[in-house]
Amino acid sequence: MENFIKLMLAFGIGLLLVLLAMPKVIPFLHKMKFGQVEREEGLESHKKKGGTPTMGGVVFVLAAVIAAFVVNYKNITNPNLVLITIVLVGYSLIGFIDDALIILKHQNEGLKAWQKFLMQAILAVGCYLYLENFVPGFTTEVTIPIVKVNIDFGWFYAVLVFIMFTGESNGVNLSDGLDGLATGLSMVAIAPFIIYAIMIKDYTIASYATAMVGALLGFMYFNYHPARIFMGDVGSLGLGGFLAILAILTKQELLLIVVGGVFLMETLSVIIQVVSFKTRGKRVFKMAPIHHHFEMLGWSEQQVTISFWFIGFICGIIAIVIGVM
Repeated sequence: MENFIKLMLAFGIGLLLVLLAMPKVIPFLHKMKFGQVEREEGLESHKKKGGTPTMGGVVFVLAAVIAAFVVNYKNITNPNLVLITIVLVGYSLIGFIDDALIILKHQNEGLKAWQKFLMQAILAVGCYLYLENFVPGFTTEVTIPIVKVNIDFGWFYAVLVFIMFTGESNGVNLSDGLDGLATGLSMVAIAPFIIYAIMIKDYTIASYATAMVGALLGFMYFNYHPARIFMGDVGSLGLGGFLAILAILTKQELLLIVVGGVFLMETLSVIIQVVSFKTRGKRVFKMAPIHHHFEMLGWSEQQVTISFWFIGFICGIIAIVIGVM
């Protein structure tokens, strides 16, 4: 019962902080002219979103961090609590810099791809070193789902960590193109890790995850169509890193692929589009990421968002079933 209360309290604090802060943050961002800069080649229907406040991810990231530390006040030096915070804040900081540059330059180009990639790589390496030196019981073994076979990745585990962080953070970032899409998908993706954390009786991880779900639910109130604020890269990159570290700490590394099925789909659509255009001079999709493809087929923004949420929900259910088998 005590642990259940802890989870609900983390959820409630995260939710309440965002609901209280956002009505003050949105006018402030408007005043500071921290608005979204839409791509020139983007969809015409999205051009009207230009100027909508962005960088809202700062609010739910801070809300989740505060909620997690409040409910774990008796053990704030817990290695898992510290590591999740380092990853979440670190990837959010990369996104913050990217957003700030876009706003300052008034064009949809912030950090160079190599700069963002390098920062993500440094954080991933730092995370691996922290795991190896400070997290009790850390192992480089990876469990193959369903068959429950453990394989020791040895030094390659560091490479896996790098792939997980860069892949997931960029996947969530690419999904943040429609009102509420990345927010809803992230909530659904975090849910299985709450169950995985409870399974290994680590309520520090579970409470951090519930705090983030609560914070995202509060953010959704302002982010759903028509969005009054966007999360920006500060939110999407932070969420990607958050999902990756949850997978690592709950030892469900490979199930991150299933949990983040929609994020993977979005990433692959961009890769396929770029490779096809550069090698054949032809596009596979009308526009990438794939959510824009469906918009160009005539789907409304809400239809695409809700359909992708549903796919994400199915991916989450499948991941939970596989994880508990």
